Formats: sequence, structure tokens, C-alpha cells
Amino acid sequence: MSIGAIDKEATERSAAEIDPLKMPVPKGYKILITLPKVEKQLGESGLILADSTQRQEELASCLGFVLKLGDLAFKDEHKFPTGPWCEEGDFIIMRNYSGTRFKVNGQEFRLINDDMVEAVVDDPRGYTRA
Repeated sequence: MSIGAIDKEATERSAAEIDPLKMPVPKGYKILITLPKVEKQLGESGLILADSTQRQEELASCLGFVLKLGDLAFKDEHKFPTGPWCEEGDFIIMRNYSGTRFKVNGQEFRLINDDMVEAVVDDPRGYTRA
């Protein structure tokens, strides 16, 4: 039984509902991400996660959803000789608790460095932190 299974549709839906006028524009080599929403129910067991447990799993997530790239993100040809490691709309793996954390209307976001992207995943469902 895994705590913190990712709700892909809820993550994409909440990202689409963000008022673009309230969101910061990442500058330089920064990437703006949102954290994936954690499913409230544990698999088929029917057990419901406490709000505090769900929030802790979201905060400690090693997954992020890329919203916007800064103007210099992945432009360093020495560091990224094969081009960008991710693009807007990708789910990425990064280190837990990475980046500068902030909230807009109660939803948490992060600004991370472009070289903090460790992998891209097509479907984040089933991924949990170890």
C-alpha cells in the first residue's frame, strides 16, 4: 500500500485553473513548477488520508509539474549540450523539498534551477517518494 499516490488529472486540472496574472514569471535559469496532487484514498482499501498526511506527502514530493521555463533555462550549451531536459507540461523528478517555495491563493508552487531536473516521467501515477 503506497501513501501518496499521484492524482495526475487533479494536478493538470489545478494547473490549468491558475490565474496567469497572479503567477510569477520565472527569470533566468529558473523553472516554475507546481506540486502534484496526492490522492485522498489509499488504493482499493477505501482508507482516506488525513489532510495533514496528504499535505505532508505533497510537500515532500519528488515530483513536479512544469508550468513555465525562465528565459535562460537550458540555454547553457556546456551544461545542456543535447538541449532542454524538460518542457512546459512535463512531470519531472527532482530532489525532495527542492527550490524556493511560495503559495498563490493557498496553492504551493516552487521555483527550481534548470539543473535540478533529474528525470521526466510520462505518467506520474504510481510514483511515490522512498
